[in-house]
Amino acid sequence: MAKVSFLGLGVMGYPMAGHLAKAGHDVTVYNRTTAKAEKWVAEQGGRFAVTPREAAQGADFVMACVGNDDDLRSVCLGEDGAFAGMDAGTIFVDHTTVSAKVTRELYADADNKQICFVDAPVSGGQAGAENGQLGVMCGGDQGAYDRAEPIINVYAKACKRMGDNGAGQLTKMVNQICIAGVVQGLSEALHFADKAGLDGKAVVEVISQGAAGSWQMSNRYETMVDNEFDHGFAVDWMRKDLGICLDTADENGASLPLTALVDQFYKDVQKMGGGRWDTSSLIQRLRALDHA
Repeated sequence: MAKVSFLGLGVMGYPMAGHLAKAGHDVTVYNRTTAKAEKWVAEQGGRFAVTPREAAQGADFVMACVGNDDDLRSVCLGEDGAFAGMDAGTIFVDHTTVSAKVTRELYADADNKQICFVDAPVSGGQAGAENGQLGVMCGGDQGAYDRAEPIINVYAKACKRMGDNGAGQLTKMVNQICIAGVVQGLSEALHFADKAGLDGKAVVEVISQGAAGSWQMSNRYETMVDNEFDHGFAVDWMRKDLGICLDTADENGASLPLTALVDQFYKDVQKMGGGRWDTSSLIQRLRALDHA
């Protein structure tokens, strides 16, 4: 069993750290809001630390799952950052969805300190984290990945190294591009079914068995029909991710017209007050247009 630190106890990190504790690892947690770290320890055991540096001291692996580029920098760098507390040869695994730019920046800083850095964003949402069924796409040195993989597999159903540092984040961008298009298509389909006088749930029961089927259809169609949008990844976070995709596309020359359009649709949902709704709430924009 390893000595593991986990930084960030949000809707994803909280259960991910819990799986590590249940697997028998010696887990120390850190969260910006200490009360949540105290609650986690009361439920799971282990310890909590008041700074990332304190959490990382003596750890074999330090895992992070925070909000964005700046959040990740804040838990890694500076006098109280995790890197300051890590020994040479230990491994930092970043599960945050961030830009490949900050990943490469932090990889270089870690490398200068002889710390191994693996970028390992995840897919599967809150349910995947709670059930230990996440897809994890990784970038970094092969040796570091090989050491980290058994730890990651505690909460993963699939884990794969995609290439050198940053490759995990680039793969996550591909994931989010796919999701954006699929959710918009599903929203339009269900809206069309409703306008055509069809029972949306009955329609999906049939078409989901054929070429139209998708994860989003299987897991979100009922809640979309029922106007329930508290079942997963928030619109605010999706816009953050799509912004990373679009910025990266500007850099590498990729054309993402559909992604750019859906990003603006999500902006409309935010204006409706749906920033914390899950990503399937795109259908609410179409419903609102009916009453505009």
